[in-house]
Amino acid sequence: MNAINNQQLPSSATPSPNPLSSTTATTLTSSTAGGNNNASASTSSQQAPSTPSSSSSSVVSRDRISQWITELLSSSTREGALMELSRKREKVADLAVLLWHSFGSVAVLLHEVISVYPYITPPTLTAQQSNRVCNALALLQCIASHPDTRSLFIQANIPLFLYPFLNTKSSTRPFEYLRLTSLGVIGALVKTDETDVINFLLTTEIIPLSLRIMQSGSDLSKTVATFILQKILADDCGLNYICQTFDRFSHVAMVLGRMVLQQQREPSGRLLKHIIRCYLRLSDNPRAREALRSCLPDCLKDHTFDIALKDDQSTKKWLTQLLMNLESSPPTNAVNSSGVGQQQPQQQTSTFQQQS
Repeated sequence: MNAINNQQLPSSATPSPNPLSSTTATTLTSSTAGGNNNASASTSSQQAPSTPSSSSSSVVSRDRISQWITELLSSSTREGALMELSRKREKVADLAVLLWHSFGSVAVLLHEVISVYPYITPPTLTAQQSNRVCNALALLQCIASHPDTRSLFIQANIPLFLYPFLNTKSSTRPFEYLRLTSLGVIGALVKTDETDVINFLLTTEIIPLSLRIMQSGSDLSKTVATFILQKILADDCGLNYICQTFDRFSHVAMVLGRMVLQQQREPSGRLLKHIIRCYLRLSDNPRAREALRSCLPDCLKDHTFDIALKDDQSTKKWLTQLLMNLESSPPTNAVNSSGVGQQQPQQQTSTFQQQS
């Protein structure tokens, strides 16, 4: 069993990238260039095979899948079954349904998640532990992605079990893989553009958790966290929620502003795309648009990112549209919210507390 684990993620101090995590940002956000997402597409559908035996041309028998699902119930065979099922999940269209309706399978996956809680504080999670729970999270992501199990997944409040992982601060690779794979599960939910998903997430702490990762996570984690915020803002309920009060808007605007300043030093076209999409969506709200006129970073206005975006026509178009939105004449009945975070705080607060 140890030999199997070492092939996927060595338990050394500097393990190689987890195959379940390293493609999460790319696969989650690759279909958003035109703003149209395929609700049935799994966020892990482009995962590279980890071994020659798991090539895309191989066929996985139903009996073998059933055997691995059965092996989840035994502690002696569970680790190998988790690894095999996570590797084969994109090749079995109804794996999510099989897992959800198989006796004890979801309970086992949640047990794997909960079992590493004691290693979060103090942060003592090992690479092997991280790899094992990431395999379980990959199967939960499979369930979250499937249209027949997504609503059941939410009704069971399963995303809440992942939030302790998003709340971790350790920058070591085991914890980074754990955060990124957990973000992948939430990203799989929001990718479907379903209002029920957004309404559920708005009752949880996903926005402040995402904002914190956007400030301090790795480039991949920042990208997925920003993608999650973008998809929340894309829904009218999400946009209205964030723009309902000055505190909510100012927190989001502050984090986005800091990220833009960081992009000046090390620009990432993929991350910048999602930041601009967030700003553009915020500009659809009249009160947020008024505030953005004064708090949008100057480097988004002065061609600083022309080189970084030279091959990304869609993002250049969105940035142009954002600037046009902010240059348009404000409504005659709008309250001036200029100087966000600097002047007239009482006036700004009252502006955002008004109902749309």
